[in-house]
Order: sequence, then C-alpha cells, then structure tokens
Amino acid sequence: MYTKNVTIIGDLQQLMKQYRLGLYEKGMPGSLSLPEKLLETRGAGFDYLELSIDETDEKLARLDWTNAVMSSLRRAIEDTDVPVLSICLSGHRRFPLGDEDSARRRRGLEIMEKSCALAASLGARIIQIAGYDVFYTPSNERTRRYFAENLALSVRLAASYGVMLAFETMETPFINTVAKAMRWVQNINSPWLRVYPDIGNITNAAKREGGDVIADMESGRGSIAALHLKETRPGVFREVAYGSGHVDFAAACIAARNLGLGLFVGEFWHKGEQNWRCVLADNAAFLRRHLDMAFDIRNHW
Repeated sequence: MYTKNVTIIGDLQQLMKQYRLGLYEKGMPGSLSLPEKLLETRGAGFDYLELSIDETDEKLARLDWTNAVMSSLRRAIEDTDVPVLSICLSGHRRFPLGDEDSARRRRGLEIMEKSCALAASLGARIIQIAGYDVFYTPSNERTRRYFAENLALSVRLAASYGVMLAFETMETPFINTVAKAMRWVQNINSPWLRVYPDIGNITNAAKREGGDVIADMESGRGSIAALHLKETRPGVFREVAYGSGHVDFAAACIAARNLGLGLFVGEFWHKGEQNWRCVLADNAAFLRRHLDMAFDIRNHW
C-alpha cells in the first residue's frame, strides 16, 4: 500500500507544473508592443512575463494607463494565455524612497502606490523593489531613516492591495545579499514584504565579501518569493551571456527548490541582436535545463 501511494503521489507531481519560468520584458526589443511581447514570451518557451516599470518617462507613464488600455492588455493576457505574474519596479532609482528631497520622496511613494494598483489590476503577485535607500546620491543617516519610514508605508500600501513587495539584491553594498535584505524584512515583520534575490548579484557579492551563495540563500528561508536568474562576472552585473560568467546555476536551482521556490525569471537584456528570437529560445532552454534537473521528481522519491 505504501509503495502504491508513493507511486500515485509521484504521478500527480509529474502532472503538476512545479515551477514557472518568466521572461524579463527587456530581454525583447523595445519596439514590440506588449501584446507582441506576450506572444514572443510564449513562443520562446517561457511561462509568463515580468513587466518593467523603470525610471524612464515612457515606463513610468504605464502607471497612468487608462481603463481602456488596461482592459486591452488584460484581453491580450487572456488571449495569449501568458500572465504577468511580477513587476520589476526600478523607477525608484530616479525617485528614491530615502531621497533627502521631500518632493522626490513623495513621488517615490506615489510610484509605489500606483505600482500596487497596477499589479492588482493585472493579476501580478509580486513587485520586485530595489534594495537601496538612494541611488544617484550618497547614502547617509537621513536617507536611511527616510527609507525605513517610507518602506513601512509602502508595505502597508501593498497589504491594502494584496500585493507582495520583495527586495531585489542589488549591485551596491546597501542590500547586495539576502542576509542584508532579511534585516529589513524582519524589522518590518509583515507577510507582504519578502526577498526576490538576483542570483548574479549575490554571486558577485559573495566573491567580493567572502560569503557563500547557497548559505546566503538559506538565510532567507521562508521569506524568498522568487529568484532572478542572471549571469554575472566579477564586477560585471549586466549583459553577460549565460554560461560565460561565474554563476553556478545548477547549485542555485537546487537550493531554490529546497527553499520551496516556484517562480523564476530569466533576467537578460536585448542588445540589438537581429537573431533575438533565437537568443530568447536558447536562454529559455539553458535555464530550463538547470531547473528541470533541480525539480526532477525521480531525484526526490
């Protein structure tokens, strides 16, 4: 009887999708419309799209989409069967929550609230927020205090929309590891604030600060919402081709599975390649190879 039950459970798990692999919007040409990006996401072998709200006027304008635009995008999501499960919110580079200028801080909070409303309207579960108090100006005691105050307000806003905020581990020392992000998570102590690490960034932080990537991931057990799968090299944080850097994707994916993660995003950038569809498909295959090995049921029964 025991053997039979194990077999049934194993069969059921084989039928269930144990993880979903998303595509960072900027991996595709910016000239594509969002409905076109949804189609390309599915065509390349990804499961969902991660929307970008960056610091440009073009992307920030998305926070003021009309009802008609929102309805059209929701129809496209339904028609393509490609959801928007997460939003990468980097608009706070320009309008930081810890900025010493009160007008920029207010704009930062406005961006946060509108992002929560957008996520709720589209059905996105997670907003990845940047792990820094300020970006273009020096951090100091005041910027850290403002950041702490406005982070607490932001988490209350997120809770009112039923949307989770999750820290990205950054390239700057303020929050470049899961352990550092966890200090803020534990201080706020809310179910609506978690960590969304960038495996490339924490690999660089470990190399620079003498840490261990897997131990750092383990420090966030129970509080990691998703994982950015990005390649890096020492001191290089962007636009490194998969397999040409120093990230141990096999170990990271196994650690992520053991931590209970189910959402992953391939983070890379379109660099003007003419064969960008091939790049998308190759990157999806590269990442799925590591994820499929980590989540293979036969390895766990």
